[in-house]
Amino acid sequence: MDAIHSGGCACGAVRYQVRGEPELVQVCHCNFCQRRLASAFAVIAVFAHDAVDILQGQLTEREYRSDESGRWLRMSFCPQCGTTIAHTAQIRPGCRSIAAGTFDDPDWLKIDRHIWVRSKRPWVTIPEGVAVFQQGFVASPTGT
Repeated sequence: MDAIHSGGCACGAVRYQVRGEPELVQVCHCNFCQRRLASAFAVIAVFAHDAVDILQGQLTEREYRSDESGRWLRMSFCPQCGTTIAHTAQIRPGCRSIAAGTFDDPDWLKIDRHIWVRSKRPWVTIPEGVAVFQQGFVASPTGT
């Protein structure tokens, strides 16, 4: 049986669950992720779209283009508190990426890689032994 992990927005209006393990978990240091989350980076867990269920509330979507890659991202966020819950990306059809900080307990995630590190803030340290890419990384860990 697949593991189930739950999460939601800051105000509690939106709740979701995911089934199984993510296809990958990455830290993105691109300027777009820094700006869209008002942070130094984004921690993203990528799942098959049908492994993510919104249990409560409605999400609002906006489409943006990355200043690094030029590709679109459709951001899904709580219309009440503004918490970014998820996004879909042009580069990963059939997948839905969850903002890792929205999980009730994000400690179960294992980061596979850091991407767009050419835009990394100089005071951010990447742990040894994690894959690092100056730009993005397209293929999934299984090579599919």
